[in-house]
Amino acid sequence: MSRYTEANCKLCRREGQKLFLKGERCYSSKCAIERRNYAPGQHGQARKKQSEYGLQLREKQKAKRFYGMQETQFRNLFEKAAKKPGMTGENLLVLLETRLDNVVFRLGFASSRKEARQLVTHGHFTVNGKKADIPSMEVKAGDVIKVKEKSQSSPKFKEVKEMSITVPSWMSVDVEKLEGKVITLPRREDIDTPIAEHLIVELYSK
Repeated sequence: MSRYTEANCKLCRREGQKLFLKGERCYSSKCAIERRNYAPGQHGQARKKQSEYGLQLREKQKAKRFYGMQETQFRNLFEKAAKKPGMTGENLLVLLETRLDNVVFRLGFASSRKEARQLVTHGHFTVNGKKADIPSMEVKAGDVIKVKEKSQSSPKFKEVKEMSITVPSWMSVDVEKLEGKVITLPRREDIDTPIAEHLIVELYSK
């Protein structure tokens, strides 16, 4: 599967807002949006009037980049959301939020979703006591995510233990144990990712 390998900061500039792809750098004055808040490329500063389709496409691209997904992955997740009862857009956001890599990020065990994906792939976590190394794994209400015992002594997780972590209302975390729990599935109002999901639904419904 292809993976974007160029500068992550270009993605933020393309979308015109922070996607928080670089962890701590995104909160500092070194953030590309703080220094060059316009699209990359020769014509990045030109004013462009976007069509309805352009707005829908940009919103889909932004959602993909927020959660670090490829087109096929994202489309498959949308189709899964469409088959569930309820509103497709909200279902899509819930499926995105309950990916294991995103849950690890939300629990504060990683500084970005990209780092969370790497940590999961390298086998540093268990879900309900069983090894979990698939970033796209869907986490359910009641699931317990924990850093493996042999990984807890690494500098990365020792640093996490010293942090003050605030998690969304739909999960809880015990920093000392390096353990988190999904209390319930998130509702739309619990998801702070700035995505207009109705535009994605409109795009894929054409």
